[in-house]
Amino acid sequence: MKKTRKLIYLLEDNDDIREIIAFLLTEQNYDVCAYPTVKSFNEDIVLGKPDMFVLDVMLTDGNGIDVCDSLKSNQKTHHIPILMMSANTQMFTVKEKCDAEDFISKPFDIDDFVKRIHHYMD
Repeated sequence: MKKTRKLIYLLEDNDDIREIIAFLLTEQNYDVCAYPTVKSFNEDIVLGKPDMFVLDVMLTDGNGIDVCDSLKSNQKTHHIPILMMSANTQMFTVKEKCDAEDFISKPFDIDDFVKRIHHYMD
């Protein structure tokens, strides 16, 4: 029986960062749906069943904290782990504002990032 790869939804407005993270996660044998905007993310969230969300805090058309709050208050997605990312190093402020399972500051160590993903996906 073929093992199904786990799916991660990535919301990151910076094209370069989004492409690098998607590549890293694909190399770790995860399927990735990567979104540049909150609008595109919200359009697709009703269609899929991801195993994890990776969300940037500061986005061009919205705020990752608001997206996190929306996901955690939705019966269909409240149980899915969320990793928040931000160049803002005030992670305690971010953690107080949303109920994400984890937070990582950008720029981040690639090995640390991958380790955190594995922690929630295993």
